[in-house]
Parts: sequence; C-alpha cells; structure tokens
Amino acid sequence: MSLLSEAISSKLFKLVHGNNLVYNACWEDPRLDKEALNLTPNDSVLVITSAGCNALSYALEGVRRVYAVDVNFRQNALLDLKIAGIKALDYETFFQLFGEGRLYGVEEIFRRKLRDLMPEPSQLYWDRYIARFFDSPNRTFYHCGTSGYFARQLTRYLARRKLQPLVDELFGAQDLPSQRVAWAKLSARFWTPTLKFFVGRDATMALLGVPRAQRKQIESTYGNLVSYVQNQLDELFNTVPIQDNYFWRAYAYGRYTKECCPEYLTKSGFDKLKSGAVDVVETHTNTVEGFLKDNPSLKISRFVLLDHMDWLSDKLFDSLVAEWRAVVESATADARVIWRSGGLDATSFLKRIVLKGLTVNGVARDYAFCDLVRLRTDEARELHKRCRVHTYGSFYIADLLLR
Repeated sequence: MSLLSEAISSKLFKLVHGNNLVYNACWEDPRLDKEALNLTPNDSVLVITSAGCNALSYALEGVRRVYAVDVNFRQNALLDLKIAGIKALDYETFFQLFGEGRLYGVEEIFRRKLRDLMPEPSQLYWDRYIARFFDSPNRTFYHCGTSGYFARQLTRYLARRKLQPLVDELFGAQDLPSQRVAWAKLSARFWTPTLKFFVGRDATMALLGVPRAQRKQIESTYGNLVSYVQNQLDELFNTVPIQDNYFWRAYAYGRYTKECCPEYLTKSGFDKLKSGAVDVVETHTNTVEGFLKDNPSLKISRFVLLDHMDWLSDKLFDSLVAEWRAVVESATADARVIWRSGGLDATSFLKRIVLKGLTVNGVARDYAFCDLVRLRTDEARELHKRCRVHTYGSFYIADLLLR
C-alpha cells in the first residue's frame, strides 16, 4: 500500500471511530473468556468496554470489580444505558430494549426512568440518539452504529439475492451435519464478486472497526481480507454448533431471542445483575494506559485487552510498550491477561517489547515481554477452536511472572 493510501485509510478509520458508536454488541465470546480467566470473588477485572455485554458477563461471576475502559465515550454510554436499564426496568421491557433492539416510546421511558441513573456525558448522548436507535420502524438497534450499518446492508444483500430461506435453514440446524449442508448451500451463492469487492475495501473495514495495522496482521497470513473472512466463516459454520450462537444471529436478524442471547439478557442473568451484581461495573473513558496511570493505587488481577494490541502494533508501537508497562505496574502477583489478534501470531510484535528500567520483585533492569509472561498456548488454542465468533485468527492467555 502506498503512503498516500495508508494515510487515507488511517484518516477514514479515525473519522469513523471518532464520530460514531461503532460496536452495538461485543464480538468476543465471553464463554471462552471466563474459562481462560478463571474468575473468583477476589478478582478485579479491567476490560475494554466495546458494547459492554462481556463486562456484564464477568460481573455475573461475582468478581470484586469490573472496570470497563474505552477511549470512545459512546461505547461507555451504551454500557451506562444497559446498567441503568437493569436497575430501573422490568425484564420484559429490558429485553424489548436490548433483546429485540426496539422499544416504542423509549424516549419517555428514558427521561422518566433511566436518564438520572447515568453520568452526564451518557445522558447527553442518549438525549440525542435514544429514539433514533431504539424507536425506528425501519431498523432495530442492532442495525444502527457503524458495524450495525454494515449488518443492515448485509441483510439487504441477502434479501436481494433471495438467500433468506438459506439463512433460516442455517440457523435452524439442529446438529453439525445439517449445519454443514446448510452452510454449503448458502456459501455457494453468498460470495459474489460484488460482495468480495466490498469486503476488501478500507471503508468496509473501518465500519467494522478494523484499522490498517490489524489489516497488515491479517494480510501477512492470508494474503487478503476476503480469503481471511472466507476461511473464518467456513471454519465457524463447519465446526462450531450454531444453536446458541447469538453473535451471528443478531447480525443476521437484527435481534436476539430469549433462547439465544448474551447472558445479561437471560431472565436469570438479568435477575442476578438487578439483585446487585451490576453494581461492581463502572465505566471510564480513557485509554488503558491512561486509566491505569490515573489510578495508581488500583491492583488488577485480570486484564481483557480484546484485539486492540493489533491496532498499536505498527505506527503506535511506543503506545503499546507504554501500555504493557502500565499493565505490569498495576497487576497483582497472580495476574492474567487475555487478548485476541487478527493474525496467527501476535507474539511476533509483542516480542519486540522491552520495558526499560522496570522493577519486578525488587530487581530493576530492562525486561523483555518474554521475561514477564508465561503463555498458556495449548489452552488458548483449544478454547479458540470453540469460539462462536471466529473473526479472529488467534487467542492468547498469559500469566504475568511477577511473584
């Protein structure tokens, strides 16, 4: 890619992320996260907010505290709305809001029951967008925001191609053999030259929250984005049962069902959160490094860094080094970190990290990344095979060596 093209790609990504709610649902499987993290009541968790679904999932494990941190205040506003809804609404109304993604008369409900339960930036954001996102006759919330816009265009594409019956057959499959047959029929008609063209465009990747640095990670392994997406979807629908795959169901239909939804939207999950579990969750608009530096007395035992290290791996590498220093300096002795990558080997850039003059166990020296972590490679690989999202190339679990 030329320097000019790369600059345009970077500006496009910043424009999308700097002015929009990008993620209306989390695209990391919390079932795997919770196995990897082995959460206990003593744990304090730092997670990049995204849409907040997984922060609520960790709270259901009875942890001490969940710090949801995101540089995009709109993502925190979404989690603040979920927290307010859990506290103030009954289950059926809450499910209409975040399960169906549409609640008629939501503006009045927001003003009367939810607004005062949020910090001011979130109040102001939803003053402007609550009706547009949740009370539209033309779309549900899950077809709003930038990733939701792409999902909406995808459903229109499926309708134009008359593929909806095949989508219904896929999501109605009751076992893997019938699921594979359904995917084979759908896939054969799904990948047109037009779709491949749009999937490979920077504008499309910006809508989906994929920056240029992450594209480089993917292309280094797969050659191009289209091959990557095709490979991931083939592996997903041929190997992972679809019956409880609420990620792709919401993408395809613009809503969840009570039988197939994130844990916070189940009746039991909602009741537990409403009974007090939600009170451990707090939102912070900041970078991970900035939040940890601003709160030097905090000790965090579990870090969920999503895929954003891919984002920092190229031109923002100094920020990646600074973030890892902040993580190490804020971590408990038994801390664990999990993250994902678009590529097959995120350690290729992490091994370049050197934290100069760091003190660990009373010893001050330069520490390389490999000096500070023990990767649980086999466990991460096995968990990754079961991922219901399957849009990442690899998954990582690392114990920090700080004892």
